[in-house]
Amino acid sequence: MMNRRNFIYNTALGVMAAEGNIGWGKNYTAEIGKRIGIIGLDTSHSEVFTKMINAGNADMKGYKVVAAYPHGSKDIASALKMKPEIIKAVQSLGVEIVDSIEELLSKVDVVLLESNDGRPHLEQALPVFKAGKRMFIDKPVAPDLKGATAIFDAAKQYNTSFFTSSALRFDVSVQKVAGGSIGKVIGADVYTPAEIDKNHSDLAWYAIHGVEMLFTVMGPGCKRVSRTYQEGTDLVTGVWDDGRIGTLRGIRTGAANIAGTAFGEKGIAPLGPFASYEPLVNEILTFFDSGKPPVTPGETIEIFRFIDAADRSRKQGGIAASLS
Repeated sequence: MMNRRNFIYNTALGVMAAEGNIGWGKNYTAEIGKRIGIIGLDTSHSEVFTKMINAGNADMKGYKVVAAYPHGSKDIASALKMKPEIIKAVQSLGVEIVDSIEELLSKVDVVLLESNDGRPHLEQALPVFKAGKRMFIDKPVAPDLKGATAIFDAAKQYNTSFFTSSALRFDVSVQKVAGGSIGKVIGADVYTPAEIDKNHSDLAWYAIHGVEMLFTVMGPGCKRVSRTYQEGTDLVTGVWDDGRIGTLRGIRTGAANIAGTAFGEKGIAPLGPFASYEPLVNEILTFFDSGKPPVTPGETIEIFRFIDAADRSRKQGGIAASLS
């Protein structure tokens, strides 16, 4: 099975190259208020987002990644392995590498918190909140429900706006369904790679892509979750408070992708597969301009309640667990 994020990363770079969106060797002038800083260079997202934004296309709204603090995970092998290559790639795009988050904040206006590991996110986010700078926190926002709640509580305490999301939420096909293309969504089935990291709730580490897709089209209101777990596969069933059913197949063995099917009052429509990070990046930059998060804190917390309930159902041998 491909390493975590690799097939998405390769797809994204292929699309960017085909569309001419990798802007190497250009000179840029950062506009006041448009300087982006990155925290965490141990994920391919840091490289892909920087290439996309610093290409300087009109839909990037004049933003530029100008500085990065490289450190994130301290013990996740896949993150530590890719970190040196990501640092070199980002430096080649003219990004300054700094020694501390405090130094980063003195050079930028907004922040992408990209650390691969959800555990340090709260510690890394706190100085950004205190500085009052808008921020996007990549998934997983935290390792578990308790951690996610703590980050939203901190943002509220310092009255600083942020959001978190998987790129799959803003996939064109997902957004069409969420926008009513097949009428009210009666149910949805999604599938996703579902590698597990011992430091994170099971579905938070990678299967959160599928959970986000499911919630984008189904909306909030899930009341209970049951999970059938096998070493290579998960089957998670959520029942919403109005009786609708959504399922997630987590794949750890065999061919994998992120996609699904939505069932509506007026039709049936595909969800995914993943095509590009560009819709997510556009949403992030729009948020940086407006300060209005495209995903509510309540929905993100419900997603983590879903993930938490799935873990409890696994421990209970598949018996349904309530989100409350």
